[in-house]
Amino acid sequence: MWTSGRMSNAKNWLGLGMSLYFWGLMDLTTTVLSDTPTPQGELEALLSDKPQSHQRTKRSWVWNQFFVLEEYTGTDPLYVGKLHSDMDRGDGSIKYILSGEGAGIVFTIDDTTGDIHAIQRLDREERAQYTLRAQALDRRTGRPMEPESEFIIKIQDINDNEPKFLDGPYVATVPEMSPVGTSVIQVTATDADDPTYGNSARVVYSILQGQPYFSVDSKTGVIRTALMNMDREAKEYYEVIIQAKDMGGQLGGLAGTTTVNITLSDVNDNPPRFPQRHYQMSVLESAPISSTVGRVFAKDLDEGINAEMKYTIVDGDGADAFDISTDHNFQVGIITVKKPLSFESKKSYTLKVEGANPHLEMRFLNLGPFQDTTTVHISVEDVDEPPVFEPGFYFVEVPEDVAIGTTIQIISAKDPDVTNNSIRYSIDRSSDPGRFFYVDITTGALMTARPLDREEFSWHNITVLAMEMNNPSQVGSVPVTIKVLDVNDNAPEFPRFYEAFVCENAKAGQLIQTVSAVDQDDPRNGQHFYYSLAPEAANNPNFTIRDNQDNTARILTRRSGFRQQEQSVFHLPILIADSGQPVLSSTGTLTIQVCSCDDDGHVMSCSPEAYMLPVSLSRGALIAILACIFVLLVLVLLILSMRRHRKQPYIIDDEENIHENIVRYDDEGGGEEDTEAFDIAAMWNPREAQAGAAPKTRQDMLPEIESLSRYVPQTCAVNGTVHSYVLAKLYEADMDLWAPPFDSLQTYMFEGDGSVAGSLSSLQSATSDSEQSFDFLTDWGPRFRKLAELYGASEGPAPLW
Repeated sequence: MWTSGRMSNAKNWLGLGMSLYFWGLMDLTTTVLSDTPTPQGELEALLSDKPQSHQRTKRSWVWNQFFVLEEYTGTDPLYVGKLHSDMDRGDGSIKYILSGEGAGIVFTIDDTTGDIHAIQRLDREERAQYTLRAQALDRRTGRPMEPESEFIIKIQDINDNEPKFLDGPYVATVPEMSPVGTSVIQVTATDADDPTYGNSARVVYSILQGQPYFSVDSKTGVIRTALMNMDREAKEYYEVIIQAKDMGGQLGGLAGTTTVNITLSDVNDNPPRFPQRHYQMSVLESAPISSTVGRVFAKDLDEGINAEMKYTIVDGDGADAFDISTDHNFQVGIITVKKPLSFESKKSYTLKVEGANPHLEMRFLNLGPFQDTTTVHISVEDVDEPPVFEPGFYFVEVPEDVAIGTTIQIISAKDPDVTNNSIRYSIDRSSDPGRFFYVDITTGALMTARPLDREEFSWHNITVLAMEMNNPSQVGSVPVTIKVLDVNDNAPEFPRFYEAFVCENAKAGQLIQTVSAVDQDDPRNGQHFYYSLAPEAANNPNFTIRDNQDNTARILTRRSGFRQQEQSVFHLPILIADSGQPVLSSTGTLTIQVCSCDDDGHVMSCSPEAYMLPVSLSRGALIAILACIFVLLVLVLLILSMRRHRKQPYIIDDEENIHENIVRYDDEGGGEEDTEAFDIAAMWNPREAQAGAAPKTRQDMLPEIESLSRYVPQTCAVNGTVHSYVLAKLYEADMDLWAPPFDSLQTYMFEGDGSVAGSLSSLQSATSDSEQSFDFLTDWGPRFRKLAELYGASEGPAPLW
C-alpha cells in the first residue's frame, strides 16, 4: 500500500515553527494470496487460473495531491511532501522513482526516504498545477513493489500581480453639451491572480484626474459625464486618469492606472454670423460669364458638417445679373457674373446675400436663428470694348452669276462705348483664302471680288472684322454665311465616252445603245434632259434617237444591210438640252462600229478583213526583205551618231563665254517722265488719254500690258463706283499669267513733274508745322470724289487702308 505525508515547509515561508501533514484517502481493494503476502506471492496469485478465496483487508491511509505556495524565495529547496509504501521497512530496500510534469527539473525525490522538494521558483500565473507519477521498486531486483500511482501538486496563489489595463491608453469621444451621466467609454482591468482564492483578483475603479468633468463606476469601469453644458468651443480635449486596485480597494492592495483621452465632438450649437455688414466690390464690364467678382464669408464656430454654409441672393437689383455659389472647401460664398454687363446701361448693383446652416439640430433651435444676411455693393467699371455687330450673325444668298463688285450685304457694327469711335471693316483672310469677297473699309458693304461658281464652292463662311480707329487692338468679329444660288450655267453632257456596235445583219428599228447625261447644275425642280440628233444629222438615214422621258434616250437603227467593206464606223452627233433658263445644250458623239455577228447577234469581228499576201511571195522572201530594211536603219542611225559626236576645236569665243558676263546698267528709270514703258496718261486724265494720239511705245521691247483704263467704259469710269472698277481690274490682272511684274527693278526719281495733280509726296511735309490740307481734292472731279470725302472734309484722324 502507498501512504504519503506532506509536510509544508512553512517555517521557511511563513517563519512559523510548526509542521503540517495532509493526508489523502484512497479506497483500494487488495487481493490476499497468503497469510504473509509478498509482492512475489501477489503476482503469482494474479497470474494463476485457480479459484481464489477473497478477503477484505483494512483500509490504508494514502495520498492523492499536495499543495505548495508560489514565489518561494528561500535558499534551500522547498519541501513539498513525502511518499511512503507499506512495503518499506526502513532498511533502504525500496527505491522511489518520480516521473511526469516537472520531474527532475522542478521537483526532485529522495529515492530512499521518498521526500519531494521543489528546486525552482514556482509561479501560479505561469502554471497552476503539476501531474506526476510515483513508483516503488525493489532496489536489488528493480521489480515494482507497488503499482505506479499518479498524484497532483497544486500551486497556491498569493497577491503578487497588480491589475493591468490591457487595452489602454483609451481614446473616446462624447458630444458637447451632453447631459450629466452620458456614457463615454468603459475601461477594464484584469488581475492575473486567482479569482477563486481570496480578494487578490477583486478590482475596484476610481478616478485620479478628470474631475469634476467625468466620473467612473467603481465596479464596472464605465466613465460618464459629470458636468453639464461642456462646450467644445471652450475646451475640446480632456485627459482622464483611471486607477484599478485589487484586494477590493483595501489597504495593501496592488493598483494600476491608465489614461483616457476624451474629445468633445461638435454639435450645431453656434449660428453663422457675417463679420462685415457691407461689402464693396467692383467688376469690369468686359468680365466673361461665370467669372468671379468677389467672396463673402459667414463665420461659424462649429466645424465639419455643422459649419457647412449655403449662400443665396435673397434681394437686390442685381439678382438677375449675378449669381452666388458655395465653396465647400472653405465655406465661402463666391459671387459670379450671370449675364453680360454694360457700363453704359447700368453702373452699379446691390445684392442682399444670406448665409445659413443647412444642417440643424432641433434641441438647439433656441440658440438661433441659424442664418445671417449682409449687403454687397458691386460697381461696374468701364472698359474700351470692341465694336459690336448688329445682328450677331449674317446669312446671305447670292446667285453664282453675280457681277464682280456687286454689293451683296451691308455689315453694320458700332462702338458700344460712350466715345462711339469710328469703325473700320475688313475680312479675316484665313476665313476667305480664295479672296472671293471684299468689304468696304468705311461702309461695311460686302462685295464680290471674284466670280462665284456654285459647282466649285456652294457655301462660303467668312468672318468680318470691325476695328476701332482710335484703338486698333479693339477688334470685333461676326460670322457671315453666304449661300451661292445655282443658275443654269452648265450644259448637260455625256458622263462618259459612248461606243456601240451594230451587226451587219441588224434590222431596222433595232436598239443598239441607251445613253444618259449629267449636269453640274442643281435646279430646284430637278434635272430634265431632252435628246435629239444634231441639226447636221437630223436626216440621218442610218440611225434615229428616241427620248425615253426619264433623262435617257435610245439609239435605234433606221435601216438594215450594214456592210463593213462599205463603212466600218459611224459617228452619230446627239444634241442634249436641259430644262433650265436659259436653255443650255451640248453635242455628244456616239461612235458606232459595224461588226459581223452570228445569227444570235453575238459579235464575231469588228475589223475589216486584212488584205491577203500574193500567193507567189514565200515566207523566206518576206524575212529577207525585213532583214535588209533593218540593216539599212542601223547604218543610218550610226552615221547620224558619228556626226553628232564630231569633235569641235577648243577655241573659246569671247561672246560665248558666259561664266563672268556681268552687265551693268548706269541709267535709272525716268519716273513719270518715262512714257516708253507704260502708258500712264490714264492716271492724269482718262478722257485725254483716249482722245489724244496713240501712245508711244518703246523700241527695245514690246509693251507687256495695256493701260487698265482703256478697257473700262467711260460710263463705268465716270458713273460707276471706284471699288467695282478696282475689283474688276484686280481680278483681270490676277488672271493674266503673262502680266508684270517680272523679276525686274525700276527706280523712279521724278515726282509730279508734268502732272496736273502736282506732287503727292509726303517727304517735304515733315518740314512744315502746319497740317497738310487735302481740300484741293474736291476740285479734281468725280474720279477723286471718294478721296475728297475721306480726306478733304474729315477732321478726324486719317483712315486706315
